[in-house]
Amino acid sequence: MIIDSHCHLDFESFEDDIEGVINRAKEAGVDVLLDVATDLNSYPELISLIEKYPFIYGAFGIHPDSIDLNNMLTEKDLLQMVHHLKIIGVGETGLDYHYENIDRKYQQESFRTHIEVSRKANLPIIIHTRDADRDMIGILKEEMLYKPFKGMIHCFSSSEELARTAIDLGMYISLSGIITFKKAEELRDIIKKLPLSQLLIETDSPYLAPVPYRGKRNEPAMIIETLKKLSEIKSISEEELKNILKENFLRLFKNRLRKELFK
Repeated sequence: MIIDSHCHLDFESFEDDIEGVINRAKEAGVDVLLDVATDLNSYPELISLIEKYPFIYGAFGIHPDSIDLNNMLTEKDLLQMVHHLKIIGVGETGLDYHYENIDRKYQQESFRTHIEVSRKANLPIIIHTRDADRDMIGILKEEMLYKPFKGMIHCFSSSEELARTAIDLGMYISLSGIITFKKAEELRDIIKKLPLSQLLIETDSPYLAPVPYRGKRNEPAMIIETLKKLSEIKSISEEELKNILKENFLRLFKNRLRKELFK
């Protein structure tokens, strides 16, 4: 079993090709997809996908770049929206200081709200972080000390310090096609030091297509290249790696997954 731990099938770029995308994923051996909706507009499509396809699960949250300052979702709103039995995660949420489009304090407030929803719903939080390592480390440590929660940092491409902090706090690190990029040697060096028991892989499609598809629209079938590169980095066979990644995903998202996936 291969699992795409983070993709955006509800995005417009897949609208006219969703059946083809799903069929190609199946042909490539990708058995489970986690579709992540990142704003209110994409929520209806998320629900449509997860109700139509048994092997697609969902997560919902407000991306830090999608925060509407005039209508920030409350804890009550978010709890209601993640109540659906096939929504297995809260997010993506987090901090993104790259473009400085949204005031940092609003991002931090939204992030902490998502963490509390993660606790109350007993669902893992899915974290986006970019150019915000110091604040991310601080918030994770502070919130985990206050009351533990589960989660993963998706599409990891940050510092070793942040990776180590997340691992030490019991969180997971999800790796994307970035690990195949020629200039990602520093990232690959960090991955070598991380325990396999806390790693996942994802496409983050339609973004970040792995080599040799770089520059094209990414899709779940292309996760095979990320799997190959991770097996090379960790010096482990692809078959053994598949089993480890499957067990990691099931362990993290176990609360609402179909029981047959655990066989």
